Amino acid sequence: MNEKELYKELGALTKEKDRWEDSIPSVAALLGHESVKIRAKALWLLGEMGLNYPETIAPYAQSIAAFRQSEEPLLRQRALNALGRIGRADDKLILPWWEDLFRFAEDEEPKVRLSFIWASENIATNSPDLYREHMEVFAVLLDDPDTKVRMEAPEIFRVLGKRRPEFVTPYENKLRELSLADPDRVVRIHSLGALKAAGLA
Repeated sequence: MNEKELYKELGALTKEKDRWEDSIPSVAALLGHESVKIRAKALWLLGEMGLNYPETIAPYAQSIAAFRQSEEPLLRQRALNALGRIGRADDKLILPWWEDLFRFAEDEEPKVRLSFIWASENIATNSPDLYREHMEVFAVLLDDPDTKVRMEAPEIFRVLGKRRPEFVTPYENKLRELSLADPDRVVRIHSLGALKAAGLA
């Protein structure tokens, strides 16, 4: 099966959730495929599968996490995305690499920094207390030079504001400033959403 056919098959599998649990081993085997595109698709799909079947994905968590070391930005992105989804289902499965994820807040590639925030939102949804001592990392990202990163950065404050508003309170002034004066409309909306979630609007 060539790359195009295999990619199409993986695309079809994303819609056939009743096949996911049984397909985890065969999708995980594609992490060794020569194509970056196929490995990236496999990582993304394994993350979605792991959200639904964390116990079944557990034996493959280390192989997924290894891609965070990749020199290929797309594979770093997908590894972070997958760890976020798996960690949302069961944080114990990603704890061995959780502390290491914070270095991706300074990754040279904006899309990787974006994936770091997104993964953190997923993990924080069910494990908010992990982030008690790490909010300053996200506060720095509120001023990221990349607009898309700045659009996403307030969202971790929204996710945590719903669960642990006290984590967000120290950043009220910054979020309020962004909600009123940031040049990007989405940043303004997301910053206001974070304030509302924490009961600060």
